Amino acid sequence: EGPRELPKPGSRKMLFVQRGDVPDQKYLCSNCNNVLKKALQTLCGHRYCSACLSWIVRDLSRSEILTVTLFLCKKCMLEYFLTSVFFLTMFTFQAFGDAAINKEISELKVHCVTLGCSWSGIMKNFEVRLNLHSYLSGDRKTMKLGSQQTQINAMSLESASLCTAAKAANGSIPHSELNVNGAGKSISDLQIPGGLEINGDLEVDCFPGSSVSEDESVLQQLVREKVISELENKLHVFENIVAVLNKEVETSNLEITAFRRQSELDQNIIRGLELKVNSYDKHRLCACSQASYDGVFLWKITDVGRKLQDSVTGRTVSLYSPAFYTAKYGYKVCLRVYLNGDGTGKGTHVSLFFVVMKGDYDALLPWPFRHKVTFMLLDQNNREHIIDAFRPDLTSASFQRPVNDMNVASGCPMFLPLSKLQSPKYAYVKEDTLFLKCIIETN
Repeated sequence: EGPRELPKPGSRKMLFVQRGDVPDQKYLCSNCNNVLKKALQTLCGHRYCSACLSWIVRDLSRSEILTVTLFLCKKCMLEYFLTSVFFLTMFTFQAFGDAAINKEISELKVHCVTLGCSWSGIMKNFEVRLNLHSYLSGDRKTMKLGSQQTQINAMSLESASLCTAAKAANGSIPHSELNVNGAGKSISDLQIPGGLEINGDLEVDCFPGSSVSEDESVLQQLVREKVISELENKLHVFENIVAVLNKEVETSNLEITAFRRQSELDQNIIRGLELKVNSYDKHRLCACSQASYDGVFLWKITDVGRKLQDSVTGRTVSLYSPAFYTAKYGYKVCLRVYLNGDGTGKGTHVSLFFVVMKGDYDALLPWPFRHKVTFMLLDQNNREHIIDAFRPDLTSASFQRPVNDMNVASGCPMFLPLSKLQSPKYAYVKEDTLFLKCIIETN
């Protein structure tokens, strides 16, 4: 449909009772200059009736103007077009329903200027009044002829009855003439819609020159347009809702993906910590099972070949033995071995050291540590054990009461030549295993 045309003099049926019957400019369409109907506002600030805006777009689409002008406000189009075609592309048309102005228009005071009609009210009741006048349309001659016809549809009959009733109430037609098709209906039997005031010259045509069938068609068209408009508005709302929900779903998916990745990282960390805890527990259990409380300790070292190679490459320079004690409540000590040597024995000898550790009962023990220490590397064929012993240097920090977890190791840097350790003549290493023994004199 095309845009609403400007009302011709005498044809407008509703006028505003505001500012001398002239509505404010903000309530008028930028295209038809009539009161806005279902107002839409463009980004440039102009307002249009929804029907006018649809017509403008369709009209431009049939013209030979560049396609980009299809999406420009009619008010701004000429100015943009004269500026430059490139500049045109920077101003694509967008419009949105102006709920605020529609609400203001619906509350404006109006009155009917149809001759004989004294109705007044607010704009939102305009459609009801307009439909009522549509039913009462047609000139006086047409309505009289219609009352004598034998075939008439339901809406024509009702319209004729209403207009005839209005005339009878005004004294223009005797009650004896109020028969339609011999139906014998009196004025009291006519059903006149509520709110219709019958006074003055109501018989004056509401819409001159129109017929009942045309009015019915127009009314049906208005109803269809209203339903379509409401459905389009609802569809627009639903599309916006779906767009928002899609964005939220996308954001949620990204967050879920991030959470899953973080969860995988956390699980890997947890598994690593569990392995460390299990290893620590095993080591602790092993240490407890190997702990000695009489000053005599036998240390079994396995995988000697690999550990010796690690010592040569520097991957594992030294090995610590589990802790043992000189007595149940005595000194806490351990051994430290360098399979590839340390200090003066590095690269040529096995170095074996004694370490005093911080114990639970150090406060009750005499310091410095002064007990004789004997080292033994056992020949597994029981032929020639390697034995070395030393007495602590009482002035050395290695034998004072520990401040940290353990003191500096002290012992024999040249305990055993590596050539002898690896010689097939001796059984110091057998099945890749060796045994070191430490004896502490406790008396």
